[in-house]
Amino acid sequence: MAISTAFSHFHSPLLSPLLPAKHHENLFPSLSQPSVSHHKFDRCGLLNVGSRQKPLNSVDSGVNLISDPPPTSGEDSSSVSTEPMVPPYNVLITGSSKGIGYALAKEFLKAGDNVMICSRSAERVESALQSLRGEFGEQHVWGTTCDVREGQDVKNLVAFAQQNLKYIDIWINNAGSNAYSFKPLAEASDEDLIEVVTTNTLGLMICCREAIKMMLKQPRGGHIFNTDGAGSDGRPTPRFAAYGATKRSVVHLTKSLQAEMRMQDVKNVVVHNLSQPGMVTTDLLMSGATTKQAKFFINVLAETAEVVAEYLVPSIRSILTNGTTKPTYIRFLTGLKAYSQIFSRLAFGARRNRYLLEE
Repeated sequence: MAISTAFSHFHSPLLSPLLPAKHHENLFPSLSQPSVSHHKFDRCGLLNVGSRQKPLNSVDSGVNLISDPPPTSGEDSSSVSTEPMVPPYNVLITGSSKGIGYALAKEFLKAGDNVMICSRSAERVESALQSLRGEFGEQHVWGTTCDVREGQDVKNLVAFAQQNLKYIDIWINNAGSNAYSFKPLAEASDEDLIEVVTTNTLGLMICCREAIKMMLKQPRGGHIFNTDGAGSDGRPTPRFAAYGATKRSVVHLTKSLQAEMRMQDVKNVVVHNLSQPGMVTTDLLMSGATTKQAKFFINVLAETAEVVAEYLVPSIRSILTNGTTKPTYIRFLTGLKAYSQIFSRLAFGARRNRYLLEE
């Protein structure tokens, strides 16, 4: 099987930026799940707060813990005092109660950093928080519920972070949704489209806005990492067109924010792109592995969330350690790496039956 032929028959919701789109629609014909509705929180709730946390009402009341307003476009950011950014780092990750977000949180904790996790599901945050605290202690990890689609939720998230960690060095916008739906756009419900667009686009904008406002006033400044995904490079994403369109917008938004930082001569806040792998061994991906081609590419290219986090976290931390103020684009699965792994499989049989038994 030629490499180009193999690629043309494979479609993954997470890999398609690397692949031609000719036969995308044929890979997972049975992967169609009903949309999942999520409970909508009116404000961020606080869970299992530790000894350094303050009473809940100080966040619920909307108290602004930053005394000065953020700099405007006409204000010289050089007037903001600066401090060196040294470890341990304070890290906030949205959508981090499971999957890659959770794996990232765990890897940062292994490196000795302090981590804030959040999700709109109180049950998942509670479970993740207990697990992480059981392994790393209460003094290094905090959790709260937050719906990134709600501006007040994100503002409360910032206030909660300031109460417990005082400042955030690394803010990773990982929260995202495909509404658990893979079908042509013509068959998508209003609810699914609203879920995808408000989470992936509006939620990202709100988080970037609040993160920038907070970091502009931090003497250490801060780094924001926006996670892209399938569709971010402009390639088509049939059967999840709305998701691909929102991920394409991530790249544009990040570039626009980088340009705004330059226009305002902001040097203590940097916005980066973070590209996660084409395929991660989630339950959703595995449930769609019903064809020979799907099993082939999952075995060859997919990685666990833990493997991905082990690569991404040192790369992220090195940016702060090196003191760079230039935007970066961190990628896990590059095109060259993908083709190399496929070649090794075709030539030497590498990675056969890693996750799924092939016929």
